[in-house]
Amino acid sequence: METLAIVLTVCMALIGILLCVIVLLQSGRAAGLGAISGSSASADSYWSKNKGSSMEGALERYTKILGAAFMVIGIVLNFIV
Repeated sequence: METLAIVLTVCMALIGILLCVIVLLQSGRAAGLGAISGSSASADSYWSKNKGSSMEGALERYTKILGAAFMVIGIVLNFIV
């Protein structure tokens, strides 16, 4: 049990560092607002349709996956220790 707790703690620390890096790589939400930046509606709809295949879509997906893994490992560690 002790070895499992150590392995999960190391995984949680690595996931925490990766989460910090991925969140810092993402652009802010205000950068995509069309009313402030003056972009047209057609460009906005194009990027919103193809967001999943872009770099920002991938970063958002990785953030969700790593965040869920971080929470699950935290819960498991709570019951183990």
